[in-house]
Amino acid sequence: VQLQASGGGLVQAGGSLRLSCLASGSIFSIDGMRWYRQAPGKQRELVAGISVSGITNYADSAKGRFTISRDDAKNTVYLQMNSLKPEDTAVYYCAAEIRTGGGRYRSTYWGQGTQVTVSS
Repeated sequence: VQLQASGGGLVQAGGSLRLSCLASGSIFSIDGMRWYRQAPGKQRELVAGISVSGITNYADSAKGRFTISRDDAKNTVYLQMNSLKPEDTAVYYCAAEIRTGGGRYRSTYWGQGTQVTVSS
């Protein structure tokens, strides 16, 4: 199983980006999916999460600006980021709880990260 994150880039403050994270491999099903970020010199922090039933949660810094969504037919989770600020600059990582082996095994998998840079 692999997670492939994409969609990062350089954007001016106030701009938008949409991150995508595609899960591939021998997947039986996907439970929760999340986005984290890690800025230089800081700890990795949770940005947003979405449950298998579609319930979402956000860090205070993301509320009102970011939207997490998922497309289970495509095994993909998205993060729409609007009104970006320089402090949103970080490497963004996706993570997901994925069941394999006909549902017998459940593990957390991580994507490789995608860089988001917001200029002032």
